[in-house]
Amino acid sequence: MARILYIQTSGTDTPERLYAPFVLATTARSMDMDADIYFMIKGVTVVKKGAAEEIKVGNFPKLSEIMHQAIASGAKIYICEQSTQLLGMARGDFIAEGQVVGALTLNDLAVDADAVITF
Repeated sequence: MARILYIQTSGTDTPERLYAPFVLATTARSMDMDADIYFMIKGVTVVKKGAAEEIKVGNFPKLSEIMHQAIASGAKIYICEQSTQLLGMARGDFIAEGQVVGALTLNDLAVDADAVITF
């Protein structure tokens, strides 16, 4: 099975950049592909509890709806531990579906992926 890794470095301060990885991951899952989304740097702010509920751009639904569709489809959510430390965020600040992981995980995901796309 093909695997795509989406890396989200943009945060809640650039809401128009946040929808793409979730939409693409949902689409990849519908194509029977594995889809992983790795949040790092300011991207970790997107998966903070309640943050996606506050974001709505244009005619799109709230980001939380798109995020939950991706998760329900089977997309995996990874949160960079070093980025959380950089921004002073605690492990318990994030959505339950996200797994806080280290840099080794990102390297493993990238090496195993057939494609890597960054936002």
